[in-house]
Amino acid sequence: MRLLLIIAVVIGLAACTAPSRDFRGLPAQRITVDGSVFDVRVRGERAEAVRVNTQYAPRFGPIRARAGRAMAQVSGCEVKEVLGDQALAFGVLDCD
Repeated sequence: MRLLLIIAVVIGLAACTAPSRDFRGLPAQRITVDGSVFDVRVRGERAEAVRVNTQYAPRFGPIRARAGRAMAQVSGCEVKEVLGDQALAFGVLDCD
């Protein structure tokens, strides 16, 4: 029984850093911004930042700004808007 619990926890934690459907199959670039670690993927004029480190009760405001900076670093584009939550953020890029 203990082994099943350990396997379930490991699988659950692995799923936490999985990309969303639209970004599946794209390589991630790991970026650290002010203590938050993100796996960032870019597809066209959209980006996804998955926060992969633990932080106690983070508010989305500071995480949104950090995720936006991480997306800008990876894409080389300006980030017009960031939506999502503390774990998964999506960005709209302006690459002109």
